[in-house]
Amino acid sequence: MVVPDSDVPPQHTGSVQQTPVHLSPLLTDLYQLSMLHGYWHHGMHQQQAVFDLYFRRSPYGGGYAVWAGLENALEYVEQLRFGTDAVRYLESLNLFDAAFLEALRGWRFSGRIESFPEGSVVFAHEPLLTVTAPLWEAQLIETALLNTLNFQTLVATKAARCVSVAGGGSVIEFGARRAQGPDGALSASRAAFIGGAAATSNVLAGQRYGLPVVGTHAHAWVESFPDELTAFRAYAELHPASTTLLLDTVNTLASGLPNALTVAQELRGRGTELRAVRLDSGDLAYLSRRVRAALDAAGFPDVKIMASNDLSENVIQSLISEGARLDIYAVGTQLVTGGGEGGGALGGVYKLAELDGQPRMKLTGDPAKTSLPGRKRVWRAHSSHQQLAWDVVSLGSQEEPPSVGERVSDPANPLRRSRLPAGLSWENPRQTVMEAGRRVTAPEALEDLQRRARGECSRLPEGTLRLLNPHTYRVSLSADLQTAREQLISRLEDGLGDTDSGTA
Repeated sequence: MVVPDSDVPPQHTGSVQQTPVHLSPLLTDLYQLSMLHGYWHHGMHQQQAVFDLYFRRSPYGGGYAVWAGLENALEYVEQLRFGTDAVRYLESLNLFDAAFLEALRGWRFSGRIESFPEGSVVFAHEPLLTVTAPLWEAQLIETALLNTLNFQTLVATKAARCVSVAGGGSVIEFGARRAQGPDGALSASRAAFIGGAAATSNVLAGQRYGLPVVGTHAHAWVESFPDELTAFRAYAELHPASTTLLLDTVNTLASGLPNALTVAQELRGRGTELRAVRLDSGDLAYLSRRVRAALDAAGFPDVKIMASNDLSENVIQSLISEGARLDIYAVGTQLVTGGGEGGGALGGVYKLAELDGQPRMKLTGDPAKTSLPGRKRVWRAHSSHQQLAWDVVSLGSQEEPPSVGERVSDPANPLRRSRLPAGLSWENPRQTVMEAGRRVTAPEALEDLQRRARGECSRLPEGTLRLLNPHTYRVSLSADLQTAREQLISRLEDGLGDTDSGTA
C-alpha cells in the first residue's frame, strides 16, 4: 500500500506517459455510416466541411469544465482505418453498395483539427475543437470524438471540483469497481488525474498511463483472520513501510483504533512508521476528529487519515465544514461515473458550421440550441493580475484581438450586450493539433496536463470554483459573428437560403 504524502506518492518518479489505445472504425453510430453512404452516392463526400464541438451548459451547474480526452481522440483519428473485418461486417448488414464499401478501404482522415490544449479550463458556447476536412471524413469521427471528450471532460471536471474543496487534502480515484466497464474505468482514471487526482487504485491504468497507484486492504482481509489485531499485524508485516489500516470492520473507536495504535507502536519499534488509517463508514467528521486526537496523543501526528464511502465534492465540502480531520479523500463512484447533481453526462455536441465555403447553422424551435455559423476563432483575455477574464468568439477572418469598447453579446441571449473594458490582454488559446491527418503536437505527459488544469483553475475569477451558484464566466460573441448569425437566421426564416445555406 502506498498513500500519497502530497499530490504524488513518494515511490513515483519520472513523467507520466500515455500509451495509445487503438479502436475500431465501427465505434460509431449507424447513421454516421448511412450519411457517409449518402454523401458518397451524391458526390458530396469531398466537399470541405467545418464542424465545431462545444457544450451548452457547464456540468454540475458549475462555472467551468476541464478539457480532457484530446490525446486519446487524436490517436483514434490518426490511426482510423477500415480493415477487412470491419468492411465484411458492414457488408453483412446489406445496407451499403459494394462500391461504397470498397471506397471505405481507402478512407483516411486528411483534415485539420484545432483545439484548446488538453487540461485547459473551458466554458459553454465556445468551440472547443474544430474539424476542417472533407465532409465524409469530418462526419465519421463525430461519435468517437464526443464519446471520448464528453466523458473525460466530465470526469476531469468532477475531479477538479473535488480538489477545489479539499483544501490541503489529497484526492485519489478509487472507482474501478463502479465504472462503466473496463474502458470507462481506464478513461476515468486518466481524466481524474488530469483534473487533479493524485493517484488511482486502478492497476491497469497505472501500467497504461504511468499513473501512481494506491490501495489499502478490504474488510475481507480482517474477516479472514481470527481477530482484527492479527489481521493488522499480518498486513503490517507484509507492508511495513507503507501500511494503511482499515478501522471499521468491527468497531472503529472501540476496536479498530486501539488495534491500529498497537500496530503503530510495534512498527515504530522495528524502525518504521504506520502510514495511514482509513475510515469507510459512520460519521466521518466525528470519527476523524476522535481518531486524530488519539493518534496525536499517542505520538503519531504524521499518520494520515483517509476517508472513503461514496464521497463527492459536496460531501467533502460538508465534512470540512463540520471540522473533519482528514488528509486523503478516496473518491470512487461519484468520480468515475461523473455522477451527482447536474452530472451523468456532458452535453457536448458537434455541429456543421460551414460546407463548401458557405456558412451552415442549426435553426430550431429551441433558441438555446441554435448553433453558430461559419469558421470561428476564440480569443481569451487575462486581467492585469493574470486572471482569466473573458472569452470572445469571433469570425475566423478576424485577425486582430477584440478592441476596447467593442460591443459583444451573450451567445444564449443576443439582447444581453456588453462593451469590452480596457486593461485586458488577449490571446488565441486554441492551437492546431492535427494537419493533413497527422498530429503536429507531441503528446504531453499527464503530469503536465494536470499542472495546466490546476494552474488555470487557480486563475479563474473569484467565485467561479464555488459549488453553489458559481460566478458565470463571460463568454461572448463578437459583433461581426452576431451579425452573421442574425443575417443567416433571417435568410433561413425567409426561405432564401435553399441553395447555399441550410440546417444541420
